[in-house]
Amino acid sequence: MAKQKVKEKAIEETLWQSCDKLRGSVEPAEYKHVVLGLIFLKFASDKFEQRRKELIAEGKEKYVEMKDFYAMKNVFYLEEISRWSYIIKNAKQNDISLKIDTALNTIEKNNPALKGALPDNYFSRLALDKTKLASLLDTINDIDTLKDNGQDVIGRVYEYFLGKFALKESSGKGKGEFYTPKTIVNLMAELIEPYKGIIYDPCCGTGGMFVQSIKFIEAHQGSKKEVSIYGQENTPTTYKLAKMNLAIRGIAANLGDKHADTFSNDQHKDLKADYIMANPPFNLKDWRGENELLDDPRWMGYEVPPKSNANYGWILNMVSKLSENGVAGFILANGALSGSGEEYKIRRKLIENDLVEAIIIIPRNTFYTTDISVTLWILNKNKNQRTDNTKEKPKNYRDRTGEILFMDLRRWGSEYEKKYIELTEDDIQQVALNFHNWQQADYETTYKDIPEYCKSASFEDLEANDFSLVPSKYIEFVDKDSGIDFDTEMKRIQQDFKTLLQEEKESQEQLINAFKTLGYSLEP
Repeated sequence: MAKQKVKEKAIEETLWQSCDKLRGSVEPAEYKHVVLGLIFLKFASDKFEQRRKELIAEGKEKYVEMKDFYAMKNVFYLEEISRWSYIIKNAKQNDISLKIDTALNTIEKNNPALKGALPDNYFSRLALDKTKLASLLDTINDIDTLKDNGQDVIGRVYEYFLGKFALKESSGKGKGEFYTPKTIVNLMAELIEPYKGIIYDPCCGTGGMFVQSIKFIEAHQGSKKEVSIYGQENTPTTYKLAKMNLAIRGIAANLGDKHADTFSNDQHKDLKADYIMANPPFNLKDWRGENELLDDPRWMGYEVPPKSNANYGWILNMVSKLSENGVAGFILANGALSGSGEEYKIRRKLIENDLVEAIIIIPRNTFYTTDISVTLWILNKNKNQRTDNTKEKPKNYRDRTGEILFMDLRRWGSEYEKKYIELTEDDIQQVALNFHNWQQADYETTYKDIPEYCKSASFEDLEANDFSLVPSKYIEFVDKDSGIDFDTEMKRIQQDFKTLLQEEKESQEQLINAFKTLGYSLEP
């Protein structure tokens, strides 16, 4: 009789089981930091053990305890007390929290790239129940951190917890503060092609944007040695996660001397970047105060962005950081496409200065923490005719002065986990091909406007629409309705309510059990 194949658990399911081990012992806001610290330890150990086996297989067994033979492969050397096998072996000991803290501290001490990145006596200070912590360690032990080399494990974990608990860090960031899905980062990279030069992200989160950028470069036979990475992050814990995330992959980056707000404490004032990739927090409120940042040099030549939200502050910050041939790709809420007042004046100036190259509407439900449709902007400081000989496939660019490409991807993508949408690899390649065909000298034979998908708009088209960047004002739509599929939308709402009702049921059960424990039944 054939052995039945056991279905492998998704990482999300494993993580939720991890949370169940913590319930009642630690606040939900701490979940991600507890789990991420252990995921890091497991990941670092798995990489160490993998390299150790390589050395033994190569007949270099006498070098297995020498740091240099790990550093040369961008792997952290771990002393025995820092290895996951040691932690698991001692998982049921009374001092397991101290052993975990000692392991993390030892790793940081032995690896300068991790300075200031790892938790300091965090597990001891939490005073976790040792039985629950041991159970959590067993759950984390089941995660194969090396299975998918293309997956940003730490970023994915962070994204999951933000989505599950709708967390807001003390920095006051709103609904836009979350990890950017890998497929969106891949699309950005395929469009702006960051092969070599300086890459910058003014709100880098956990560093997932950089991780995927490096993977893009290596997938196209490039070298990460030819890029320099600069970033900034305001939230202290997220700043540490970013340093951790990059260091464990051997990615050198300048994230500033400390966590800091990009607007009030720019860590890279004189930077000129060849590529900018960013996903700023959506509609960040009260970002510059009543009378602050009015004379900031980043607004030079433009109106001061409104204090109501930071969308255009982010745009002008990035414009100010672009080199003379710099290209930027970033995500913003759709409201930035048609705002009035100062936003209108800035948007018009951006168009008149010929900086906007493409506007691409992303499908709804792409992110865990919001179901709205958002926009991918492409800005380019040099839309003139030129030949690019620095990339894998040299391109002859045509002069796109006065033109903007609009694309609408709201009907693209595939469903996963019954609730979310992701762009497939084929989707990404088709969109990138369309964009690059439009850019090239022979575009008349390779590109054409397609109803409900794309339109190359002229400056006269934009002027006629009062400089709006809403794609539906330019792309032809055969079906003039909203484009919303009723059945799909109702199924989405149905799933949302199912989740809400289940969570309410669980909360009621917890409340009933809490009173029962105290000897006061809530039963009628």
